[in-house]
Amino acid sequence: MSTVARATGPSRGYWTGFVIVVAALAAAPFVLPEFWQRFATEILIWGLFAMSSDILIGYTGMVSFGHSAFFGLGMYGAAAALLAVRPPNLWLAMLVGLVAAAIVAAFVAFFSTRLRDIYFSITTLVFSQIFYVIIFTWTDVTGGENGLTFRQPPLGIPGLFTIPFTRNGLHWFVLGVVVVSYLVLRRITQSPFGMVLQSIRENEPRTRAIGYHVERYKIVSVMLSGLFAGLSGVLYAIQNKFAAPDFVLFLISGEAVIFNVMGGIGTLVGPVAGAAFFLLMKEVFSRVFYEYYLIPVGVIFTLMVIFVPQGLLGAWRRQLNR
Repeated sequence: MSTVARATGPSRGYWTGFVIVVAALAAAPFVLPEFWQRFATEILIWGLFAMSSDILIGYTGMVSFGHSAFFGLGMYGAAAALLAVRPPNLWLAMLVGLVAAAIVAAFVAFFSTRLRDIYFSITTLVFSQIFYVIIFTWTDVTGGENGLTFRQPPLGIPGLFTIPFTRNGLHWFVLGVVVVSYLVLRRITQSPFGMVLQSIRENEPRTRAIGYHVERYKIVSVMLSGLFAGLSGVLYAIQNKFAAPDFVLFLISGEAVIFNVMGGIGTLVGPVAGAAFFLLMKEVFSRVFYEYYLIPVGVIFTLMVIFVPQGLLGAWRRQLNR
């Protein structure tokens, strides 16, 4: 009986904490000023982006610097659908954005997964730069440097009912998408497929030796990661009503890596915490140090890498287990 209690206790505690955090985020619009409410919504979107990259970095052991391409193509796919269809359709925008990100992810995965370690990372970076140049220079379609602006689509089912997004409604919609995405990713990482990914991370030659087609698993991992990165791009486009080439730049991919390192690689929740911590630091320090705000941010990040290499969530877990 005690063994069962010990086995189920942490699970109950985890889900209790999960419900409390989600409830707190749902209540945020009632207690936060307008700016901080919008900021909380953006943290959720970037948290989803960080979770998507954790599938590669934390679970498969592949560091990608091409995630900005998936994020940007999701954003531009949604923008194209919203500009092409009148009245704008939310679900069509999400579908087109996801398809665009999935196609790009499949293309990148086919070539980049043939390489390992730093060569994989460099290849993904090159692909992100290729897509950045295409978007930046294809002015007739993408708007080039100016990007694309569009109307925010309403929530609803065309022909039945539509409800314009309010500030609170958009926050709850984003929160719902992020929560469902997290639950799906958590289920995937705990499935036999997820166990194989972790096996690849720990010992790729041995995983191949026992009969798993490692390359196929890597391709699916990149596509899965790219799909959810594209979803975060769609949400960002819907919230801000624009798509810009800056979000396809490899620097966005670098921030995803920072989110993972700060929060805790291979935890899903950790990258979300890392995204929140990093974005809060940027916001606070930019008000104090102005154009030099990245200096203290960089110092703190360096200190965390040295003294808290397991990230915020890893450090918290270690304290609890003492």
